Amino acid sequence: MQKYSVIVFDLGNVLLPFDYDKVIRGFDQIENGLGSKFADYYKNNYDVHRKFERGEYTVEQFTEIMLDVLEHKVSKETFYEIYSKIFEVNERLAAVLPILKKNYRLILLSNTNAIHKEHGWENYGFIRYFDKMVLSHEVGAVKPEEKIYRVVEAFTQKAPREHFYVDDISEYVSAAKKLGWTAIQFVGNENLFDEFTQKGIKWNDGIAG
Repeated sequence: MQKYSVIVFDLGNVLLPFDYDKVIRGFDQIENGLGSKFADYYKNNYDVHRKFERGEYTVEQFTEIMLDVLEHKVSKETFYEIYSKIFEVNERLAAVLPILKKNYRLILLSNTNAIHKEHGWENYGFIRYFDKMVLSHEVGAVKPEEKIYRVVEAFTQKAPREHFYVDDISEYVSAAKKLGWTAIQFVGNENLFDEFTQKGIKWNDGIAG
């Protein structure tokens, strides 16, 4: 059976389910229709979001663009608050991290941005279990680009086959597989735990299975 030394987790919709509808509702509470205006812009100009995730926009540049979209009807601080309070912790999966950490290096690999990190998820307790966070805006690359996966390997100094990766987006899973990682699409906790058991990964009180 393949032996793994590194387990790599995606963040959004794996450890942190998120809901952008909360953003729309938050802005609509300030002025009816403001949330929809924001959502339409976000959908039709997704490249702006992507460039921010890649670190091509600074926080200041991205914030100014968004405040213009919102017609400067919200303050910068209010924007950060509403834009970032979209996450909930997958407590069942988070509870497994300290068990996994006994036997594996844990890496967080995420397409994310500096605002969501600072104002949204940075202080969640489970973050401390990760040996390294490889974040798109800090390394100048986004999944499924090869570079961001190679940053993980450069840190772990382990062969590709020793990496086990969990992500909810099939395209990002496929990219990891092409590099020689074992990777699965996250569709729920129990399915993931079954995969851990089948692969011999010690996730349940230090006992495989």
